[in-house]
Amino acid sequence: MSAGSGRYKCGSHKGPAGSLFANPEHLYVIHYSCESFYGRTDPSSPRVTSIAVKLFGTGQTTSFSIHQVAERLAKLQTIEAEYDLLEKEMLSDYFAFVAQHLNDHWVHWHMRDTNYGFKALEHRYAALGGTPTSASDTLKIDLPDLLSDLYGHSYAPDPHLSQLADLNGIGKLDFLTGAEEAAAFEGREYVKLHQSTLRKANVITDISRRLREGTLTTSAPWKDTFGVSVGGIYGAMTESLAWQIISGLGVVVSVAGVVLVGLRALL
Repeated sequence: MSAGSGRYKCGSHKGPAGSLFANPEHLYVIHYSCESFYGRTDPSSPRVTSIAVKLFGTGQTTSFSIHQVAERLAKLQTIEAEYDLLEKEMLSDYFAFVAQHLNDHWVHWHMRDTNYGFKALEHRYAALGGTPTSASDTLKIDLPDLLSDLYGHSYAPDPHLSQLADLNGIGKLDFLTGAEEAAAFEGREYVKLHQSTLRKANVITDISRRLREGTLTTSAPWKDTFGVSVGGIYGAMTESLAWQIISGLGVVVSVAGVVLVGLRALL
């Protein structure tokens, strides 16, 4: 394990990560893009532009976006004029999907309040006249909170999602920063926003997969990953390549000893 980085094997941890990935066919990764909620003078809630939902087990992605709805309804040339209609139709499709997966788990990145999150999507749909379907909060896993529990708050520099992707060599093609997404919305670049949403869902999935496999690289200090207890020190030792080599040699020496004892008994 390199200095300044932490590695964690899900199977050895007593926290939620061990069971989180136990049923990948019922685990979804979700992310969405919306109008900027910083510096707003309009009292209405931020408009939603696209949502991506990715099944962890197969990687199949279901996406919802206003430009796809606009194309379906032959309204690509009038998106801005009919935004409410198109946004409501998109959210209707999304909540119909949610209604079919109420017993599944949802991994997300800070989607936890009415500013940005599941509640924000529900509020937005209700504001447009829809009736949202809500999955239980107990089935929602905020991945940054889980990473903080496992590695401490220093698991990656800010901005965490982008930096953690870089630490693990995860591709970020089409990945937009918050400021870039706000600019894309202002420029009515809906496809660009949608591509960023899809990419971020992929990044969150890749991070989750590495966490499951025990290969996630972080910038967490050694003590934040393993702690300073005797059990933590032992955990760090058993994670190291040197320990694995020594353990392997120990097995070889033990087997060789048994063989020599057997030969002596025969002679």
